[in-house]
Amino acid sequence: MGVVAAALLMSLPTLVVAGHLLLPSGAVWAHLADTVLADYVSNSLILMLLVAAGTLLLGVSAAWLTAMCAFPGRGVFEWALLLPLAMPAYIIAYTYTGMLEFSGPLQTAIRDLTGWGYGDYWFPEIRSLGGAGLMLTLVLYPYVYLLTRAAFLNQSLCVLDVSRTLGESPWGAFRRVALPLARPAIIAGLSLALMETLADYGTVQYFGVSTFTTGIFRTWYGLDNAPAAAQLAGVLLLFVFSLILLERYGRRQAKYHHTSQRHQAIRRFVLSGWRRHGATLLCALMLLLGFLLPAGQLALWAVTIAEEGFGGAFAQLAGNTLMLAALASALALLLALFLGYGARIAPSRVTTAATRVAGLGYAVPGTVIAVGVAMPFAALDNTVDAWARAHLGFSTGLILSGTLAAVTFAYLARFLAVSLQTVESGLGRIKPSMDEAAKSLGAGGWRILGRIHLPMLRGALLTALLLVFVDVLKELPATLILRPFNFNTLAVRAYELASDERLADAAPASLAIVAVGVLPVILLSRAITASRQTQE
Repeated sequence: MGVVAAALLMSLPTLVVAGHLLLPSGAVWAHLADTVLADYVSNSLILMLLVAAGTLLLGVSAAWLTAMCAFPGRGVFEWALLLPLAMPAYIIAYTYTGMLEFSGPLQTAIRDLTGWGYGDYWFPEIRSLGGAGLMLTLVLYPYVYLLTRAAFLNQSLCVLDVSRTLGESPWGAFRRVALPLARPAIIAGLSLALMETLADYGTVQYFGVSTFTTGIFRTWYGLDNAPAAAQLAGVLLLFVFSLILLERYGRRQAKYHHTSQRHQAIRRFVLSGWRRHGATLLCALMLLLGFLLPAGQLALWAVTIAEEGFGGAFAQLAGNTLMLAALASALALLLALFLGYGARIAPSRVTTAATRVAGLGYAVPGTVIAVGVAMPFAALDNTVDAWARAHLGFSTGLILSGTLAAVTFAYLARFLAVSLQTVESGLGRIKPSMDEAAKSLGAGGWRILGRIHLPMLRGALLTALLLVFVDVLKELPATLILRPFNFNTLAVRAYELASDERLADAAPASLAIVAVGVLPVILLSRAITASRQTQE
């Protein structure tokens, strides 16, 4: 029962938002439907299409080249192409805006070289729907790249050999054999990228693109109408669940396992001529645009204002951020361990379903989670305050709303799945026979956990802790909505400064987020390298 109760508690924000879809729409909702709802839907769909096309093109191409081909730099690119995962979309948006806007270094250099003035030449507008799609593509393609590359590496050599003996070229083997076999991985990676696209707030808000996330903020703050904001969040939730269903439908009953017993390491195609240099150039451009260039620009800005940018205010921001991230990641780890171990010692359909429901939060945008947390917390505060006024003669004020408790709860609901999946994966590698042997020696469930499981789970627990820590560090919309008054984090401060067009001033906070975000990427790269060495 404890597992089910904890899982339902973590699902509360999602259930609250989903429940508002069943409530009658009010005048504000009718106004939104008549004026801006069409823009929210169309812009969100167009943005998803742009990101889908971009991430598929870059992710699948890079995955095939690094997994199946030999060319200069492949050994570096296979892990370095994951580095854009450390770059939040809103930070890369700020950085490219500073570089590409009219007063930026690129356009300034063009005017200096040509003598042109304002209006004498055309330059693409970065603050646009297309610009938002490009920014999101540059940081989200690693989702498709990572899963697709793993699928290519796990494919049996025999199926590719058979296609070659039937006259297929390397391109034909890729298109007709390898690509269909990797379809589940491609769809899974694409679904993750599109969920992140729907969840984004910082990029689209900064670029002035009206999507569901910006609409929720405007309705919540501008119109001061929480129910209408919750209904908008509910529609966004339908988008997210549609993506989940689409990913599962894409797999359906199709089988993708190997039927042959001969499974050898992949022999890479040796590229030559222009293909050899073209592969290196493509991977180098992806790495340059997705990580090296924006990170370099942030570092340059940070150096120019280092004396004032890394002073006492920065230390306070870093302390707030690290405190929240440490608290949320520790609680998420404990809760994941409780849920995962509870489902292990008392397996049933109910506990399995409960843990799956608790893990849905990671697919839900931060704005939706924030609305789902703020509404029940405010209702609880009002109820307690009314009771205290009536029976005790004083007001309790806000106990939960606008406090760190609300922010931490939102982080748990949003990122619990990250810890839970890691812990469950670690528990799955421990044989049940070890539990039975310990029980035969008189050990109870919690003693088995402390004496056997925890030592064996040390690596998985540290990984789960780090992943949630970095996710909390980067989270922007939930923090913006729920944070206490005059309480800032690195992500919020970077957003505020960039919104005021103080891009250089936002660099220290942005660079700190990126630097910490590199840590899980390094762990991921090491895991991939170890897996490849094991295969070879």
